[in-house]
Amino acid sequence: MRISTYSAALLALLLAGCQPQADEQLTPLPKADPTAALSTQQLDAQIMERVRSSGPFDWNKASAHTVWSALAQSDYVLSVGYRPAGFTDSELPADAATAPAWQAARAEVLNLILTEERKAHPELTMEQLIAYQENVLPVLDVTVRELSTIKALRGNPLVRYAEPMGYEPNRPAANKAKASLSSSGCGNNTATADLTAGIDYAVLSNGSKSSWNQADQYHGVRAGWNQSTGQGIKILIIDSGCSDAQENLGTAFNQGQSTGRSIERLVTLPRNSFLGIPYGSAETPNDGCGHGTSMAGAAAGPRGTDGAAVGMAYNANLITVRAAEDVFIDASREVKGIADAYVLAGNRADVRIISMSMGRLTSSSQLADAIRYAYGRGKLIFCAAGTSFDWTAGWVGVIYPASLPEAVAVTGLKSDLSTRCDECHIGADVEFSVVMQQSSNDRRPLTLAMSGDVPSTVGGSSVATSSMAGLTALVWARYPTETRAQIMGRLVAASSNRTARNSSFGWGRVNVGAALGTLPL
Repeated sequence: MRISTYSAALLALLLAGCQPQADEQLTPLPKADPTAALSTQQLDAQIMERVRSSGPFDWNKASAHTVWSALAQSDYVLSVGYRPAGFTDSELPADAATAPAWQAARAEVLNLILTEERKAHPELTMEQLIAYQENVLPVLDVTVRELSTIKALRGNPLVRYAEPMGYEPNRPAANKAKASLSSSGCGNNTATADLTAGIDYAVLSNGSKSSWNQADQYHGVRAGWNQSTGQGIKILIIDSGCSDAQENLGTAFNQGQSTGRSIERLVTLPRNSFLGIPYGSAETPNDGCGHGTSMAGAAAGPRGTDGAAVGMAYNANLITVRAAEDVFIDASREVKGIADAYVLAGNRADVRIISMSMGRLTSSSQLADAIRYAYGRGKLIFCAAGTSFDWTAGWVGVIYPASLPEAVAVTGLKSDLSTRCDECHIGADVEFSVVMQQSSNDRRPLTLAMSGDVPSTVGGSSVATSSMAGLTALVWARYPTETRAQIMGRLVAASSNRTARNSSFGWGRVNVGAALGTLPL
């Protein structure tokens, strides 16, 4: 059908009137701030997508709304790192807790938070705002409920970070047993009944049991004991504590060939709190999980006369710190407890080695601050590369905080010397690997059970890490005047991948016998 010239012109005019003008196209309609928090399903999907693509989830790269949502879906506790104006150095000064400029910054940031929160909660007091007191690190642990507070902090030059402390993906429901989180976590540290002499362990001259993975073909441990037993070196283990029923980590810590050494059982895990007020009974150093006890046994169990399992460094001194409830760091008070444990270790001149076989999928700048605090005081810090849950198996790489450059990430190998353990994480951040799973029967290393002398067994990158701490104690005891860097150099030089670091297993297996001069490389 033909259209007249007049009709065509009219149609063009009408169409033009329906089109947005140029100015309108350049000015998008404003979007209202979201008023609802993301669901746990939405948060978890966002976190896991980032983990799949780039490793541990960094809260500093998340939106303010995501941070606020994580607070709303956990306990509202926010970790806020502060600094004086103009401070850009990533290293925290030793006097950050007491320097006037830092204290002034703390006061200003704290006042900002209180002022912003009082807009919605005018009755709020300073005491209610503070969730946990901090006396060393330049950090505030505060209860924050408003999105506007997060935005104000993000825009303030005195703020280094503002992160939720207590949110992790797939957090268990309140009534769900924590023991279900990991096959190498809580509830498994009981005596193993079917152990076989000559296969699962060797009986030493005094009757104690040396785990199968202490044989010389793996790490040269038994030969290395001729040169060093860890005497004079103190290992601090950050974990779920130490069983008060295990006498080999108590009154019988010195027995047989383990003599003249000390053990301390400490706790840094704070009590639960509400509006800054602690409630419940005081925490004790006792292990309610079992994981910490097994790590202590693998690192430094005594070479005694009672037939129990012997640790890698059976004459090393030991400190066990109950800093968390279990291996998954998914609660604000666990972050605080672990951060305080690293600060404690940093301030102890007698501590040389720190071992932590716990972790998480999201970042924690407060943990990073604490680890850097200890690292700056010369400590050698070992962290587990990761042990899979059902929902992380096979695809999650090195977890946090093992992925930090100040931490030495450790993973586990099978006895074929080329395959990772079934549940162990691997990746470019791994520096050392420890043999801890028999290829033939899947047996894991022996350690101390919660009580008694019959050994238990434990697996994952957890036992690889505490074992590596023990191996290192053997070397440092042989060369006690050397620095952390020099000891690391010896470990690398005596490792299976010393000529070419592997992208999955790092420097590989340390031959401690070679590092001590008792075995060839």
